[in-house]
Amino acid sequence: MSGSTQTLSSSIGKKLIMSLTGLFLCLFLIVHLSGNFQLFKDDSGLAFNDYSHFMTHFPPIKVVSYLLYLTIIVHSIYALILTINNRRARPVNYVIQPKSPSIWSSRNMGILGSVLLLFIVIHMGNFWFSYHKDEWFKNHEGPKMPFKEYRTDLKTGKLVSAKQLPQGEYEYAKYVDVNAQQEITIAKDLQAQVIFSFSSPLYVFFYVIAMAALSFHMLHGFQSSWQTMGMNHRKYKPIVNQIGIWLFAVIIPIGFAVMPIVYYFTKR
Repeated sequence: MSGSTQTLSSSIGKKLIMSLTGLFLCLFLIVHLSGNFQLFKDDSGLAFNDYSHFMTHFPPIKVVSYLLYLTIIVHSIYALILTINNRRARPVNYVIQPKSPSIWSSRNMGILGSVLLLFIVIHMGNFWFSYHKDEWFKNHEGPKMPFKEYRTDLKTGKLVSAKQLPQGEYEYAKYVDVNAQQEITIAKDLQAQVIFSFSSPLYVFFYVIAMAALSFHMLHGFQSSWQTMGMNHRKYKPIVNQIGIWLFAVIIPIGFAVMPIVYYFTKR
């Protein structure tokens, strides 16, 4: 067995893999939240549906997407392995130190991670699978995701109209109607699925709970990842801690949680 293989199979190696995959997922959270913010534009879903098509059909992004799926799987597997190994090595529960502000999150990373994994599975089934279902199952008889036609005035850049297209075979298209001086966009209406999903108070509640779990998970996970990688210099540690707390444990979870709440009360 080579030295690198031995290192990766060791406890430190597993933690390093956890750290690298975790930090990659942190980057994804930033990108994903910025995309979700398109849902707050008052354009009947044009920006969000355009963004959804780009993120699922642009080849480099598709490659990164498959890397993301692999990262989630690897992160989950190694988290399970480390949790089992830690419990075998320390059968007695940790002694709670009341002065440590993040001790609860660090002691319950397994539970928090399990909640998040369940959320990811449900979330991807609800949105990612629904978006791709028609492409994979050409002859399925169930309801298809609707398409929407948008017309934007070329001179003013303002949305002129947005109408749901009747059930049929459509493809994404963007072209200019020279006579009408309008840009026409035909896209899958993923926003309609968002509205439908967030009309359920149960799903909205679960979504918010999952974001709370994300907050506590990131409260410990972000700074722990940098520490595992040796980035524990006293000059930079406070900066890393503040980024972990304010960006990943506060701003990002709240940003995600606000969306289902707003849609539940305004789009039903």
